This record gives sequence, structure tokens and C-alpha cells, in this order.
Amino acid sequence: MKIGFVSLGCPKNLVDSELMLGLLRQAGHDVTAEASEAEVIVVNTCAFIESAQQESVDAVLEMAGFKSGGRCRRLVVAGCLAERFRDRLSEAIGEIDAVLGTGEVADIVRAVSGTPARRRAPGYLPPAGAPRTLATPPHYAYLKVAEGCSCSCAFCVIPSLRGPYRSRPASSILAEARALSERGVREVLLVSQDTSRYGADRGERGALARLLRRLERVDGLEWVRLLYLYPTTIGDDVLDVMAESPKICKYVDLPLQHAAPGVLRRMKRPGSGTTYRRLLDRIRARVPGVALRTTLIVGFPGETPGEFEELASFVRDVRFDHLGVFAYSHEEGTPAYRRVDDVPASVKRARRNAIMGLQKRLVREAHRRRIGEAVRLMVDGASPEHGLVLRGRLESQAPEIDGCVYLTGAAPGRARAGDLLDGRVVAFRDYDLVVEPLPGRTGG
Repeated sequence: MKIGFVSLGCPKNLVDSELMLGLLRQAGHDVTAEASEAEVIVVNTCAFIESAQQESVDAVLEMAGFKSGGRCRRLVVAGCLAERFRDRLSEAIGEIDAVLGTGEVADIVRAVSGTPARRRAPGYLPPAGAPRTLATPPHYAYLKVAEGCSCSCAFCVIPSLRGPYRSRPASSILAEARALSERGVREVLLVSQDTSRYGADRGERGALARLLRRLERVDGLEWVRLLYLYPTTIGDDVLDVMAESPKICKYVDLPLQHAAPGVLRRMKRPGSGTTYRRLLDRIRARVPGVALRTTLIVGFPGETPGEFEELASFVRDVRFDHLGVFAYSHEEGTPAYRRVDDVPASVKRARRNAIMGLQKRLVREAHRRRIGEAVRLMVDGASPEHGLVLRGRLESQAPEIDGCVYLTGAAPGRARAGDLLDGRVVAFRDYDLVVEPLPGRTGG
């Protein structure tokens, strides 16, 4: 059959979508990008915050329309929204034929064919050798090293949707990394809910650093990037590998969520602005030139103007290279739901805009100081905004979430996606840099 597929949410969810697509293709089905041509449509949903839930519901309703106005005979809803609201979804949207929770990724072929899936609790881990159809550009891919979460952050529903933290065996991860490299992948991005906790659930101390040492020896890979680290589990052994290896990106993605001690306590998060400053100083000292990314939440219940100002001061002092801000979403089923959601939506928006405005000014100042700097970048391909301009990323920039690099004076035919080029920063545009390639200095 022809299968249409919609994938929503984070890179971890995207990996699940790629695994389901791989299983469907292995079973002989075709995948189409045109929903009007699909005989079965699968929507892999997100349910992390209210806006993601609404986006998922909207996508399901849109795809449901093809059951009356197209060739579609079955509609399958998978992922976090399906795990969280399984019964409500089926009752509210009658066009849904099958619902797959987060533990039922391997049952996608049964769901598409109409065979009842075996209901499973969250517990799925990608097995070694699982088929996978990449939805990213062919030169980079996300590599899931663990699933689930054993933290108890007050604002988060992930543990109830994905189960406890479970690390994949290193042999399985390495086999997948080699298979990706053989397909032309040059950069792998390691993802999980807490990548720095990798191996701890299996009693393996220092497992992440050992895994990185083995990944850097995989032929064909140029960059290995770590996403989603945790402030209490990132060890010096990992930082030392990052500092020493030319392949492990000097890039630390460390969602801190806030800096005011009172807010962090109510969030059930460790630390304070003071301890976080010491942590970030340590990271910068051990990994010269490291890029720091974080995400923050404003408007958590009880957040006072003084606590918000403490957060703004922290951002001003630390000067993150990349920063994202979420307005708190009051989610049923989380510990924080028992609190009164007492920060008005308008105040949340204003606080989010204030931090993002501050960050934009800080980034502009940092980029101004980079004019004339020699850099190495990975080509991503022609810019979607300007077809005759190449776009790429520095080691300090992750795809989709960070800024990028535009190459001036380099025609798209000069380099392919995945190539490494040397250049010099000549200008900037908000979060993005403009780089002039250096003649004759390329890396394939």
C-alpha cells in the first residue's frame, strides 16, 4: 500500500518515525509525500506541551479529511499524544482506526494492515539492525542512545509517556553509527532525554566517554554531537573527550530551565544560578572554544518579578551561544499541575520576549567580534531562501535549532552537502553568519 506519514515533535520522536518508515518499507509498502495519494496515513504525534498537543490534533484532523476526500482507507495515530490520550483520541475522532503508544513502534506494520496491535507499556528500545528510513538530509542523522527518563521534573510528562530511562547497548549504537556512515552520513547527533546519563541505568560508570571514544573511530563520520545533557550528570571524562577529539563537537546542550533557586526547587530541578555559573565556568575551562546552548522556562507557578530578573541577570552574565525560551505550559498529569497556574499568559509572553530580545542583542555582540575569524563548516546544501547560495553550519551550530552559515561567492556546484570547507567570517545577520570560503581549502 501507499503510506503517507506525518512526523511531529522532537528529534527523538523523529527517530521513531524513521524506524516505523523502515519497518513499513521492509514489509513492502511504499511511502508517498502526497496525502491525497495515500491509502493509509500515519501521524506520529507530540504531547509535551499544550501547543504541541494542539499541533498534533490539528494534523490528525487534517489527515482525517482524506478518508472522505481521498484514497485513504485507514488512519493510524502514534507517539506521545497517542500514549497520553489513547482512549480520548479514539472517542473524539472517529476516523482514527488504530492508536500506537510509544512502546508500540514495532507494531506499525500490524496497525497499517488492520491487525490489532499488542498493547505494550512504554519500554521500546531500537534493536540492533532495525531498518530505518532517514527523514533528515542524507549527510546527518539523529542517533538515539537511550529512551525514557527517570527524573522527576515537576513540569514534565515524559516519564509517564516514555517510561524509565533505558540505555541501549554500546554495540547496538556503534553498529547503527557504522551503518549510517556507510549510507553517507557525516554527522551523528546523539539524543535521549538525558544523554549524559547514558549507561548509568546499566551500572556502567564512564559509559558515555567510552562510547564517544569508539564513535570517533567510525570511518566516514566527521562530527559527533551531543544533545540534551543534564547539569548533574555531565562528567569531566566526557568534557575531556570533547576537548581532545577533532570529531566530537565542542558543543554542550544543557537545558537548565531557570536560575532562581526558588523556581528550581519548585520545578524539582537541581542547582541554582550560582552553581550553574560554576558548572559553565568548568565546562569552558576544560573545553576551550565550546559552544553552550540552553533552554529556559518562564512563568512557572509562583515565579515572581524578582526571580525573573534573577534569570535575566544570569543570561546576561553567562552569554550563551544559543538559547531557547518556553512559556510554562500547565500540563495535566505533572506534579506542577497541583499548583495554581498564577502567572498570567500575557506576563509569560512578555517575559519570554524579554529574554529572547536580550539573547538576540548578546548574540549580535558576539558575532560582531567574530568578523575576520577563520572557521570550518559543514555544507548543508543550497539555501531554501536563495537557491544560488550555499548554506552550512559551524561545529558550534546544530541543525534546525541554532543559527546557520551562508556562504558568499560559493556556487552550489562547488561543494556537496556533507563536505567540510574552510572560510572566514565576513558579516552576520542576527543569529546567522556570512562566511567567505578560503580558496582551495576544502575537505571531502
